[in-house]
Amino acid sequence: MPSFELAVEQITFGPRHHFFGYIGQSQTIPWNGSGRYILGLRSDFQDHMPGTGEAAEIVLIDTQNDYAVEVVERTLGWNPQQGTMFYWNPEAADTQFFFNDRDPRTQKVFTVLYDIAVGERIAEYRYDDTPFGNSGVAQNGGYFLGLNYARMARLRLVTGYLDAADWTEGVLHPTDDGIFKAHVKTGAKELIVSFAQLAAAIGKFNPLVEQAPLFINHTLWSRDDDRIYFYARGNFGNRQTRVNVPFTVEPDGADLTIQDVFIGGHPEWLQGHQILGHEENRLVIYDTDRQQIVSTLGDASVFRDPGGDNAFSPDGQWIANGSGPKNGTVYVMYRLADEAWAHTETFDQGQWISGDLRCDPAPCWNRTSDQVLFPSIAADGTRQMFIMSRS
Repeated sequence: MPSFELAVEQITFGPRHHFFGYIGQSQTIPWNGSGRYILGLRSDFQDHMPGTGEAAEIVLIDTQNDYAVEVVERTLGWNPQQGTMFYWNPEAADTQFFFNDRDPRTQKVFTVLYDIAVGERIAEYRYDDTPFGNSGVAQNGGYFLGLNYARMARLRLVTGYLDAADWTEGVLHPTDDGIFKAHVKTGAKELIVSFAQLAAAIGKFNPLVEQAPLFINHTLWSRDDDRIYFYARGNFGNRQTRVNVPFTVEPDGADLTIQDVFIGGHPEWLQGHQILGHEENRLVIYDTDRQQIVSTLGDASVFRDPGGDNAFSPDGQWIANGSGPKNGTVYVMYRLADEAWAHTETFDQGQWISGDLRCDPAPCWNRTSDQVLFPSIAADGTRQMFIMSRS
């Protein structure tokens, strides 16, 4: 029997939609440094991908004032499934956060650093020749990775921003696109991995890559910020010709390595160079140095869907797992030390169970590792934010 219980509370309400977006991987924590504010998006719709001119409001939710919602900004760089890639700045987590936006005139994507203490944008990271957006902030701060969200929208709509400006259209494996790294203080950028490099590496064992336009998902910094895990993908809608290859690389672009063992689509770093994933019907810990699965966690009675969304707590002692949403979403909180666990009731996501607009589990931890924020379809059919607490 579990030695703890879980309680769930809905913290936002319709008629408008509220959500954070994305999975809580690599410490994408919705709470600010003090724990008072939760970041979120608010939109008037959830039935289509936002296109040109369709903004979402950026809101702060006050945990010390009955979850009151305050609008602080707007963004044109977002979608219902992944949000706008919110990250509180690790170097100033009480007041500063990153989000993606796009220029309403040029449709070029860029990243914003906003400070709630001064109530304004304190930096914009615009690169006219390569307009990319944030895809992952270093866990200890200082840098963020960038991807071409226009290319992603063309090749797998759920991951990108519809109708954004794309400098690589028609190019299968660009030499001037891939994973970028941007310096937070100076804005200096560098391309650390190109699609041309990835195609050359994959082509050594998979000739299908020659006809597959590549894109990248899940650029995840390790906890020590010395390694990045990501997927190079192509023809994702065709299982016969699909390319889906895991890589690791160092932040300066060195040691680009294909990881021979595929551990599912939602990996998550633990300590060192070990990462959480799944194989068949079990959660596993995979060592990216040895390229081996080194341990398993739980079983089918604990994790109903090991391939769902998984997130390690900031203290590294807990796992939050969300199943579904096709068969209803159930959340599990699992303690590594003694394998104790508890789960929630089932959350019915209505019609939003698949496709580009689906309501994925996306569990996101707080900073004290005892609460998890997640999205769900509320009783009135709107997309809202919920908190799961451990007691």
